Amino acid sequence: MQRKHFWCFTLLTLMLLVSAACAPMASPGAESAPAASDAAAGGEPFRIAIIMPSTTTDIAWSQAMYDALVAVQTEMGGESALEIAYTESLFNVADAAGALRDYASDGYDLVIAHGTQYGNSMFEVATDFPETSFAWGTAVDTGADKGYANVFAYEADAQEGGYVNGVIAALLTKSNVIGVVGPVEAGDAKLYIDGFIAGVTATNPAITVNTSYTGSFGDTALAAEAANTHINAGADVLTGSAQQVVGAIGVAKEQNVLWLGTQSDQSALAPEIVVANQLYDWTTVLKEMIAKVQAGELGGTAYTLTLAEGGLNVAFNESVAVGDEVKAAAEAAIAGITDGTITPLAE
Repeated sequence: MQRKHFWCFTLLTLMLLVSAACAPMASPGAESAPAASDAAAGGEPFRIAIIMPSTTTDIAWSQAMYDALVAVQTEMGGESALEIAYTESLFNVADAAGALRDYASDGYDLVIAHGTQYGNSMFEVATDFPETSFAWGTAVDTGADKGYANVFAYEADAQEGGYVNGVIAALLTKSNVIGVVGPVEAGDAKLYIDGFIAGVTATNPAITVNTSYTGSFGDTALAAEAANTHINAGADVLTGSAQQVVGAIGVAKEQNVLWLGTQSDQSALAPEIVVANQLYDWTTVLKEMIAKVQAGELGGTAYTLTLAEGGLNVAFNESVAVGDEVKAAAEAAIAGITDGTITPLAE
């Protein structure tokens, strides 16, 4: 009887070994991302920590990424599959560096520095934690030329949706004056604004676009002041970028001036005047990074959101009535950018 048990045990062991040897390996890329849920179900959850310059409800930069994280968590099966930790409103870069180091020390699988201002601090921490994956944006530098193998980068071709919003604005203005409230003249904010101006000019070169940069990503009072200045100069359509736009949208609402948004859906702030929004969708980027880390690839890839691959979307707010010709022009601009016949920022 004991010999019979021995041979049964041996046969079972051999079957398990053969089964394990035939199991497919996870491969990087969007297609492999859903497998993260299966991997987490049998063990510890994948752990992501993120630091942000503003709140998870800023209706702009930080919220776009946080909403994507929650969407991926839900798709993977909840907190048991994906654990999310975050620190918000980290305007102070020194404080951000400490938070990055704390998360890396706590053993998170992926630590995200959601802001270009965090780049130097992130690379410094990444040096001390070569077995931890880091990501930052908007940027394209993964540090590969400096020997880093554990850093991802991500950015948005914000000029694409900016161009489309510019086309829409040009068809809606009656005064032929449009105002732009920018934060800092860099990154995706500048891309968006340059693309917006290009879209306006391509549609109607006679329109005046007045642009101002507040020098801050989060100063809502300065953004409100800039919006008032543009309206006093005759602008009847406004746009802008970064979390500061809450102040500008408030002024636009008071003055009944149309607004075009970017990064997140800003319609809830003023559903009667927000015409359309360029939306950032980071879900595919996040899923690809998770899949790569699970496959042992800790960094080295730079990702870009575009209209063509679906990471950028332009969505109209149905609460604001616009003519069919406006929507048709926006769709034509999207199609042209997607197929390459329109280059928002021509060389």
